[in-house]
Amino acid sequence: PALRRLSHFLLAHYQKGTRPVRDWRTTTNVAIDLMVYAILSVDEKNQVLTTYIWYRQHWTDEFLKWDPAHFDNLTQISLPVESIWVPDILINEFVDVGKSPHVPYVYVSHHGEVQNLKPIQVMTACSLDIYNFPFDVQNCSLTFTSWLHHIRDINLSLWRQPELVKFDRSVFMNQGEWELLYVLTHFQEFSVKSSDSYAEMKFYVVIRRRPLFYTVSLLLPSIFLMVMDIVGFYLPPHSGERVSFKITLLLGYSVFLIIVSDTLPATAVGTPLIGIYFVVCMALLVISLTETILIVRLVHKQDLQPHVPEWLKHLLLERATILLCIWDRKKFSQSRMQNLDTSRQVENNDSTAKLTPCVCEDPRECGAVGGTRSAPASAGQTEGSAALQEVLRETTAIRQLLEKREEFRDVAREWLQVGYVLDVLLFRVYLAAVLAYSVTLGTLWSVWRDA
Repeated sequence: PALRRLSHFLLAHYQKGTRPVRDWRTTTNVAIDLMVYAILSVDEKNQVLTTYIWYRQHWTDEFLKWDPAHFDNLTQISLPVESIWVPDILINEFVDVGKSPHVPYVYVSHHGEVQNLKPIQVMTACSLDIYNFPFDVQNCSLTFTSWLHHIRDINLSLWRQPELVKFDRSVFMNQGEWELLYVLTHFQEFSVKSSDSYAEMKFYVVIRRRPLFYTVSLLLPSIFLMVMDIVGFYLPPHSGERVSFKITLLLGYSVFLIIVSDTLPATAVGTPLIGIYFVVCMALLVISLTETILIVRLVHKQDLQPHVPEWLKHLLLERATILLCIWDRKKFSQSRMQNLDTSRQVENNDSTAKLTPCVCEDPRECGAVGGTRSAPASAGQTEGSAALQEVLRETTAIRQLLEKREEFRDVAREWLQVGYVLDVLLFRVYLAAVLAYSVTLGTLWSVWRDA
């Protein structure tokens, strides 16, 4: 058969141990090509990228030529790869041998052109930048070069045009976490310590992470908890519900960070921006809880609280209320003073009525009492005066107690008003800080992604 005769003709006196050129000065030009089939894994901690590629080599073997007319017009034949010379082209970034299938044959044409096509699982070292996780774009290089032969013996070139290689996604499986953006190519000569130069062909595989899963599982829960923290400021500050609510939020956020800690990429080089985002959100929750504790402590009613200082009244109840557009301070003060005067006037009238020593419905009885006094009345005058003095003392003590209590209530009202104004002021400052932080973080992510 023609195939057997041709195979015996080509391999009978073939020497696979030497470069297949008749003149040793002739350079063997190896054209290579690469197509990315799948992105298997990206190990950020160990800085390793695992890809599955379709790799192709093409060179001319001057000892594998024949005339098709002598072999039944046969122009191509497949030969065992172990029987012919194959260039020693390796990938510089190799860190481990992948599970690549073995292809035992190469195709040879009657002009001596050899095509070596094989799939390779490539585990290569790559400098992974996770600063913008999960919106990161990675650029990993695959450098093909001859490990032994310098550029005068083996030179490298591209099988296809760079534009065709760049946007070729015909075989890429894009259902995973990563999507292929493009593949760039670059040829250069490489030398070590002024030794012979070696030919290098670099393929830059640019991939981008799909952020939808991480946005739903990481960013949105954190945003919801921060929104609930802001909504918690609308709870009354004088009640203890706000403190318990914010402590619950802080505890929930801590549990959330423990759960997502395994999802975040861990490297010894740097921290992703989303990790800084979580830390700042935790700090904001702590600041919010601290502000709530301060306000609750300020407005809590205590009998030993001093009066509000005048400078604090002027600063918060006059200047801050106008700046924050909370209410009209003058109208509030006038109405509060009117109510206070009315209550005091009613209290004075009641005390005067209680202090009247005698109230008589019959004028004759009053006249009898005021005019002629009997001997038994004169005898009990001393006891009546002592009882009356005791009643007066008790009434005076009760009146002082009521006035003191009213004074404490006024002090508590003033501190409550100061607490409300200070709460609104700190809430707006906190809200401005959260908005500024959100805008800054979004700008950093968008600028880096566009770049």
